Amino acid sequence: MQTHQTIEVGGLTRTYTLITPDGGHDRLVLVLHGSGQTAATHRTFTGNAFDGLRRSAVAYLDGIGRQWNDARKQSRAKARIRGIDDVGFAAAVAHRHGTGLPVYAVGYSNGGGLVIRLLHERPDVVAGAVVVAAQQPAADNFLVPGLPVVPRPVLLIHGTKDRIVPYAGGEMAKWAQIAFRSGGAMLSSPQTAAYFAGRNGITTPPQTADLPASAPGRTSVSRTDYRQEGRPPVTLYTVHGGGHTIPGPVDSPALMGRTGHDIHTAAAIEEFLGF
Repeated sequence: MQTHQTIEVGGLTRTYTLITPDGGHDRLVLVLHGSGQTAATHRTFTGNAFDGLRRSAVAYLDGIGRQWNDARKQSRAKARIRGIDDVGFAAAVAHRHGTGLPVYAVGYSNGGGLVIRLLHERPDVVAGAVVVAAQQPAADNFLVPGLPVVPRPVLLIHGTKDRIVPYAGGEMAKWAQIAFRSGGAMLSSPQTAAYFAGRNGITTPPQTADLPASAPGRTSVSRTDYRQEGRPPVTLYTVHGGGHTIPGPVDSPALMGRTGHDIHTAAAIEEFLGF
């Protein structure tokens, strides 16, 4: 069942779309769109792939001005300028629909940056997190440093040919900084995985394996796992040749780069988080 809902947070009426399966659910998944998107356009962007996450209610949240007040200090998004409490918004939806249930957050690009902020600022809200095409801000670009560490499982997915958020980290291209009203240095995707593994207390070396390619010559995928007994895991899927996209059944617009089909993000979420 699909319903469009509102909730009051910080003196503003916030909106979101809630998808609930007919057979009941035992978890809540918060989905946070990318910059320039809405809940509705993000669903289309993914081919509604997250709607079918097993035994999950899925809440697609709408950002103010189609952006989020994420973890980057050097953000000039309307949500940052206005001091929008997007962390409070996510927490309020989690409280309304996820009380007594595990709540997970899935974010793409700017939405992934908000997931990173949630992991640091309100780890009590989320039992695990998925970050697609986003990275941990470098120390001098991180908005909320120095908070107590609460380990959480983290799944990361990033394309090596991402022209907006470079896989190798550092600064976004100038055109991207202007277009998306944000800047500042980021860790690389492997460094981001190592950062969260360190937060989770994992000291064993990571293991990397190549996945079978379904369409040789287009994209391929390697999986890097940080795992240690008694510690929440961290996994990075590197989509070689992939762009600023969400791997899955639906191709993103060509200007975003190639969409990987060797993994489907929804299936990777279910496997990693044990749905």
